[in-house]
Amino acid sequence: MQDDGVPFDDRGLAYGDGLFETVLVRDGQPLLWEAHVARLQRGCERLGIPCPGRDLLAALPGRAGSGLAVLKLIVTRGSGGRGYLPPAEPEPRYRWRATPFAPQETRWREGVTIRLCDLRLARQPALAGIKHLNRLENVLARREWDDPAIAEGVLLDAEEHVVETTSMNLFWHRAGRWETPALDACGVAGTLREGLRQRLPIAAVTAGVDALMQADSLWLGNSVQGLWPVRRLLDARGGERQAWPLPSPSARTLQDAAHELLGYPRLTD
Repeated sequence: MQDDGVPFDDRGLAYGDGLFETVLVRDGQPLLWEAHVARLQRGCERLGIPCPGRDLLAALPGRAGSGLAVLKLIVTRGSGGRGYLPPAEPEPRYRWRATPFAPQETRWREGVTIRLCDLRLARQPALAGIKHLNRLENVLARREWDDPAIAEGVLLDAEEHVVETTSMNLFWHRAGRWETPALDACGVAGTLREGLRQRLPIAAVTAGVDALMQADSLWLGNSVQGLWPVRRLLDARGGERQAWPLPSPSARTLQDAAHELLGYPRLTD
């Protein structure tokens, strides 16, 4: 049901018991829509929450209006009383909002500075890949810096494996191939990541920070922002760990593929 308020006993509010999707919409047409719906369905199945029907979901992007917008859909298990035990027959609650959006085009072209985070992600395969509402780890990691010159923070897991940044997936080119972190223990399997892996040979690997040091280019991206090249990687204290030159046109193949999926311009044209 669509609800104008969130009741006190909503399990999404009380426990983070739910999921969300953030979709780029251009003139009412959603980008990577099937991948977003599929991930939402996987998440609902994993958590045991009835998924909104396809007809209901399909009607939402058209309400985003003209131009470029971001549609955010939140699905919770609904109300559930006290205690962690979920209701046997949940009545899911959903909320959505569309807001105008302008991508940060300078970051596409000139790249960004990122840092390593102190926080370590817990390994929990039962939640790996899905976009659930319990994002306290990301919140705490994002609180580690307030310098606007630092675009993102790299998150490692408890075994020191690179996973993602606070809101984007990572990609790098090393030893002649594209790689991205394996997300079988934690992290969000982004829809842009999924789309790129369907188009290009991108290996999902378990690797530490050394893999980033060995890369000849490092990128981060998601289905809203597109793909940003990384120019500098800092440690958690602000010291420089690695720097990369601005990618040449031939090194932007991954970005070109990402932007084609999202309707953004190719920077090699």
